[in-house]
Order: sequence, then structure tokens, then C-alpha cells
Amino acid sequence: MDRFKADPEAYLQPQPSAPVAMPAPEGTVYTCPMHPEIRQPQPGNCPKCGMALEPLMPSLEEEENPELADFRRRFRWTLPLTVVVTILAMFGHRIFPNGLPGQSWLELVLATPVVLYAGWPFFVRWAQSLANRSPNMWTLIGTGTGAAYGYSILATVAPGLFPATFQMHGRVGVYYEAAAVIISLTLLGQILELRARSRTSAAIRSLLGLAPRTARRINADCVEEDVPLHHVHIGDVLRVRPGEKVPVDGEVLEGESALDESMLTGEPVPATKRPGDKLIGATINTSGSLVMRAEKVGSQTMLSQIVQMVANAQRSRAPMQRLADVVAGYFVLVVVVIAALTLLGWGVFGPEPSWVYGFVNAVAVLIIACPCALGLATPMSIMAATGRAATQGILFRDAAAIEAMRKIDTLIVDKTGTLTEGKPAFDRVVAAPGFDGVDVLRMAASIDQGSEHPLAHAIMDEARRRGISLDKPQTFESSSGIGVRGTISGRRIALGNTALMEQEKIDWKVLAREAENLRAEGASVMYLAADGQLVGLLAVSDPVKITTPEALQTLREAGLNVVMATGDGVTTARSVAKRLGIAQVYGEVKPQDKLQLVERLQKQGKVVAMAGDGINDSPALARADVGLAMGTGTDVAINSAHVTLVKGDLRAIARARLLSVETVRNMRQNLGFAFIYNALGIPLAAGLLYPFTGQLLSPMIAALAMSLSSVSVIANALRLRGAGR
Repeated sequence: MDRFKADPEAYLQPQPSAPVAMPAPEGTVYTCPMHPEIRQPQPGNCPKCGMALEPLMPSLEEEENPELADFRRRFRWTLPLTVVVTILAMFGHRIFPNGLPGQSWLELVLATPVVLYAGWPFFVRWAQSLANRSPNMWTLIGTGTGAAYGYSILATVAPGLFPATFQMHGRVGVYYEAAAVIISLTLLGQILELRARSRTSAAIRSLLGLAPRTARRINADCVEEDVPLHHVHIGDVLRVRPGEKVPVDGEVLEGESALDESMLTGEPVPATKRPGDKLIGATINTSGSLVMRAEKVGSQTMLSQIVQMVANAQRSRAPMQRLADVVAGYFVLVVVVIAALTLLGWGVFGPEPSWVYGFVNAVAVLIIACPCALGLATPMSIMAATGRAATQGILFRDAAAIEAMRKIDTLIVDKTGTLTEGKPAFDRVVAAPGFDGVDVLRMAASIDQGSEHPLAHAIMDEARRRGISLDKPQTFESSSGIGVRGTISGRRIALGNTALMEQEKIDWKVLAREAENLRAEGASVMYLAADGQLVGLLAVSDPVKITTPEALQTLREAGLNVVMATGDGVTTARSVAKRLGIAQVYGEVKPQDKLQLVERLQKQGKVVAMAGDGINDSPALARADVGLAMGTGTDVAINSAHVTLVKGDLRAIARARLLSVETVRNMRQNLGFAFIYNALGIPLAAGLLYPFTGQLLSPMIAALAMSLSSVSVIANALRLRGAGR
């Protein structure tokens, strides 16, 4: 009661029955997924294809696509009606041998909500296609269902207009079930398509989610406060504590720490940052505390630029259905012209009742040309192919990826996580003269117990694997970026790179040649000293996946040119490439460099596939003709790619190409079936054989032919379940 008295209007006003969609942010631009050149400041439908427009740049808080929710609701409410009207139409004469009184009226009552409620968005797009003079699939669907429904209403309301030859089971045949089934199948197809399309914007939302929400700003009076990220300005002094993300791009002023930049560089080993070094927003500070100055904020940060690159690359892909749309456009015009000529020809020159014959034949033409088989040709092949691919650990994001996969002739591969395991692993230990390798590993693993560095974990894991007992360090000190120091069993231990050895005045050059050889093999090298004397070195590397050599050999035999592009150092990249037989290598590349490499090869006429697993690969994955993400990689890479290899096995690329070839061949066969049925059926429906046989093609037979064409398409598509084995 107190709440009511405080705000009575809130309880007296009508409340919406469903959540109201949040308005899009001001300045949002909407574009068509199929025709990216279409852009406008408000939502709507594409004037070319009728597809619902979507935001060019989704927001992080974006909820479910309202069109998807609307279509799902319409489908759920009307599917039972479609099932009932179909059963009545197909089996009513068997269920009721003496006939069901008013069956046509009952079918009308059942089908009307399906056609007018569930199919209303399609008729709106049908009208827009006519108004915009842009025939497309919606023109076919609207014309076909409208003709079947309109004809059936006429047969129900005025059955006396039809000749006795059109009587069946005591009534004029109606085709409400054809209209209802077409609407329900089309709705289901749209739901599946919208769900797939939502993953495109999911990639961008994942990128946006990488940035921290707040930053810790140090004010002029040295007081620190947490502020929203959008309140950070160029020149602000910020503190980044251990475990936190760097809020924006900038420069280190104080402190020293190791930062995990693998999301941008692909390098698994954290990079050491000292005063004067540059920091990248959204990278992770792993150890020490840093004070930085903000230099790039908002849309100027590298993360924002990567987001924009991914968005632009995704919008630049050519849609798979462009050829089908052109063919469908001409097909619609041809069918409409034939139907009109049929009506006029019979009306003017046919026998009495000439106009009735003309109308019935024109309806038969539209029904037999109804785009059931044409609409199912591609989706059924895609559904069968994606199901088969999923059993092989291959996930295609959309039909365009399946079509493009068979055409690739150049494959760009990232190194870390794609060719290699992506996790530092112990390589070997080299003892200095007079020392034992087991002792070197024991001392190194013992001192590393106090470290959180990935390389330290690799050394400790190897010691545990060998069953080596470790000593507890009495003291421990981490010198970020160069190594660790401490005391074990009274001995002063130092483990790290040459910079640490120089500080400790250790003669590390005794093992310099061995160290260089290990680096040439792609390993990271750490020197170990005890009590001021070099006792050995340890090498940690990122091992090549067991399946990689076989996969690359298979791809070469398939005619693909393999190119490596990695953020790792040039020496390491060349070493791995040499072992794998890859001739073309690019090292120390940034995300924009990979993107430019893809674009450069595309301009040379190459059909490019990009395989990667990191966020740094996402722009190139999206821009490539086919982006291939390792299922073991980041969510952003997976969402940006066109194909995901669940097991991270490059051998699946060859299987995906084979399946692509089979699928495209199957789609062409299905389209051929659909057009052959129409090419043969339309002249028959128009009455071409009447002068010779005296018989007309009943709309019922036309509907049967339409159903047969759909059955043939589905049966042919199901053959793909055995493809690519």
C-alpha cells in the first residue's frame, strides 16, 4: 500500500506484457548483412533483398535480435495449426470416409492465422520487393503462398465457379496446407539463419568485453580513485596493479612488470615493461605494479582499431546468395508473365467458361512455380553438410563459408596455437662443465616454486615428471622480465636471461653457442647460476603439434600454398618454418600486418584462407575468404572465423575442402531439380497440352508436383551425410 501511495501512476498505467527492447544508442547505423552498401540511421528492411537491417557496430549490452524473438514466437504459436491443417488435407478423406462437413471452412479457419499472422512479415517484404522493383525470394514466397491461399478462399466461398472436373471428395480442392507449410518452413529457415548471423556480432562484443570497465586514476593531489573508463583522458596518470588489465594505450612512468600481450601479439611469453615502454590497452599485468600515462583513449586505442577492422572485414564479405537472387529475380518475372498470359489466353481464346479456366490455369502456374524446392535447395544441402561436418569436428558458420572453402588456393597459418601447442613446454637442460643436468633442473625448479611465470611452470612440470624432489627456497626475489633470485640450501641461486647474468657478474658465454643453437630451434633459454658460477641452462619451447607435419603435407598435395605469419620473433618463426617445410615466413607481425597480408594476396587473385587461434588473428580471420579458427583458441577468434576446427587439427582443413566440393555440387543438383520441375510443370499448368489431350493440369496435381520437387531435393541433400569421410 505504501508503494501505491508513493507512485500510484506506476500501478494504474497499463503495463507491457513483454519486455520492451532497449533503444539503440544515438548515432547507430544500420546495414544489410547481404548488401553492406545499404546503410541508414534507423532499423528496417533492405530494399534489395528484404532482409532485416542490423547495427553496423553492435554494443556490448546488445540483447537478443528482436526479429529472431518475433519469428520464434510466430513459429511456435502457428506450428500446431500447420500440422492439423496438413493432416486434414492429406488424410481427411481417409479419416472421414463419408466426408467431413465444412472441411474447407475448417481448413480456412486453421490456415488463416498461419498465413496472416506468421506470414505477415513475408508479405510485407513481398510488397516492398514490388514497390522497390527488386524481385527476390520474398517475391516468390509471397506470390506462391498468396496464390495458394487466395485460390483456396475462392474455392471455399464460391465453389460453384469451378467446373465439375475440379471436384474431389465431394468438394473443390483447396490448398491451405500448401500455404501454411510454406510459411512455417520459411519461418524455421529464418530462425536458423538469424541465430547464425548473431554470432557475427558476438565476435565484436567479445572484443569490446576485453576492455576493463574502470581505471585507477592518480590525481594531481596524489589521491587515487577508480573512474569509469570513458572518463579517462589523454595525459591522465593511471595505476595498473598486478592481475589487472591495462585500461588504455600509454607509456610506463614507474615500475617494472611482465605483461601478457598474447591477445594482441600471439607471443605466449609475457613481455617485460619498464619506464618508457609502451603499453597496450586490455593486456594483462601479471606481476608488478605500474604507473602509466594515457596516450590513446576511446576509438584511438589498438583494441578499438582491431574492433573496427573486424567489423569492416566482416561486412566486406560477398554474400553466397547473390547469384541465386539474380536468377530468382528473373524467375519471378517469367512466372508472373506466364501466369498473366495464361489468364488472358484462356479468357480470350479458350472454351467456355473461358475466364474460369484461365483463372484456374493461372493459379496452377503460380502454385507449381511456388518456391518450395527452390527455397529448400540450398538450406537442405547446408543443413546436411553442416551436420556431417560437425561429426568430423568442423563447424561452418554459414553457407558462404562452405561455398568458398572449395576455392581456396593459399593458406596463411599462425604459429602459436595453430602449428604449435600454444603452451610453453620443457625442451632440455644443458649442464656446464663439471655439473650434472639433474642437479641443474632441481635447482631451477626449486627456485621457480615462487614464480608464476609460464616458463617457470614448464620447468617445474618437467621436474615433477622426472620425480625430482625439490628444495624449499629460504628467500625469493623476482626481477620482472629478466629472471628470479633466491637462496636454496644456503646457496645463492639466479635463474634468468643474459641481463640477469650480467647483473650477477656471471660469465654466461661459456654456453653461448648452445644457447644460440637452441634459440635457432625456436626455444626460450634461461641461464642458471649458483654462488656466482654458471651451472647450466634450460630451454623451454612451444612444441609443434603432432598432427601438424601430416596436415601440411596433405594440404600441399591438395595444391595449397602455405604461408606462416606470426607475432613471434623472426628467428623463432624461421626455425619452426624450416622444420615444417614452409618457405614463405613472416615474423613479428601485428594484427594489422596480418590483415594487410590477406588483402595483398587477395589483390593478386589468390583465394585466401587464414588459420589462427588468437585475438590478434581475428581481423585477418574475418577478412580472409575463409577464416579457420582453432577450437582450442580464444572465443573472439572463433566468432570472427568462418570455420572452427574443434580439435585444433589442421588435417580437418583438407576434409572441409572435400566436403565443400560435395556440398556445392549437391546444391547445384538441387537447384537443377527445382528448375527442371518448374520448366516442365509450368507449360503443363498453363494448358499447353490441352489441344492435344483435352486435359488440364489441376492445381491439385500442380501442388503434388511441387511436393515431389521438394522431396527430391531433400532426398538428394541427405546423401551428404556420407560425404567427406
